Amino acid sequence: MLGNKTRYFSLLILSLGLPSKVLCRSNERLNGLERTKSILRHDSKGATPRFSRLGYISPPSNVKEIQRGGDNDVPAGKLYSQLKIISYFALWYILNIQYNIVNKLLLNIIPLPITIGTAQFFVGSLYVAMTWLTKLRAAPKLDTITKSVSLVAVTHASGQLLSMISLCSGPVSFTHVVKALEPFFSAIVSGLFFGKWMPWQVYASLIPVVGGVGVACLKELNFSWISFWGAMGSNLAFALRAVGSKIVMGAGEWTSANLFGMVTILASFMSVPVVFASEGLSIFSLWKKVISSTVNSEGITVEAITTSAKLIRAVFISGLFHYLNNEVMYLALSKVHPVTLAVGNTMKRVFVMVAAVIVFQNPVSFQAGVGSAIGIGGVLLYSLVRNRYEELEKKED
Repeated sequence: MLGNKTRYFSLLILSLGLPSKVLCRSNERLNGLERTKSILRHDSKGATPRFSRLGYISPPSNVKEIQRGGDNDVPAGKLYSQLKIISYFALWYILNIQYNIVNKLLLNIIPLPITIGTAQFFVGSLYVAMTWLTKLRAAPKLDTITKSVSLVAVTHASGQLLSMISLCSGPVSFTHVVKALEPFFSAIVSGLFFGKWMPWQVYASLIPVVGGVGVACLKELNFSWISFWGAMGSNLAFALRAVGSKIVMGAGEWTSANLFGMVTILASFMSVPVVFASEGLSIFSLWKKVISSTVNSEGITVEAITTSAKLIRAVFISGLFHYLNNEVMYLALSKVHPVTLAVGNTMKRVFVMVAAVIVFQNPVSFQAGVGSAIGIGGVLLYSLVRNRYEELEKKED
């Protein structure tokens, strides 16, 4: 059972690919009197054009690019940037759905969330180490591993292991309903770390998110306090991870992919003591139980749930999905604000929840459905309000 479903989802993701064509920007200098007038019409702030020795004109600072086809055309550079961000988010969503399905299938068979989470870290570490050793990606310098990078690794390990505990203790849909509160944590943490607080209206728009999650949890058919607090703890840890990562990448010494690779390696070794402290005594007994045939009280032989080979393959695939989905998330984070990432993360949960309900057929109460809809709607409201006030701030500046 595990082998067939895991194989299905792994083959599905292998059929996907990134766009191979990349938009190219073309830089065109303007000359002549008529082109000069065209630039001056775009220069709303009255910037003075600069002339070179050959008589060409450098566009004013507020005109990033002027293309043929009229003033309403979208600049190629901006369009390329937007398409890149969209592709990051789309690939992130697809990989995350695959990861959640395979991960839950695995946890249903062998309920060892800390052990499996740590194994997934090591699979990701193996992947990134291979990219560095084969020089597919330039390896970072070891002297750039600062205290800040280590702290990001702590938050990453904490958030992932708490998420695993939540997923193991309850249905996927319930975990993701609670994790819809991530924008709330991200907004507060961003304000505390960056010292830039948004207007109160922006924070007020988060009330429907909190209220919707509360309504969804009140009469959840599969409510679990362990699952609830695991998801809440991961919200805080991942909000700290996003802000910490943004600070580290802002220093210019780390690319998003290399930072996540190093964070994964550090998190792998940080998680090992937690495994032995929490699940060390039960790992081998549970593993043996799922791969061995047993005889029940009526003398009937019960076939083994799976084999060691299939179990190891499932752990490897889940670890690969986990690493790739998070690496793409880091690529998205390098292009957007941490709160924007949190909003996108919440919208992603809608697709994960729908996929989980279809695959696992967990019953969802009407109240949980209504609460989830309110929470997701609140995320959309928050995004619109936040963008509105950011535009007003830019105009004032």
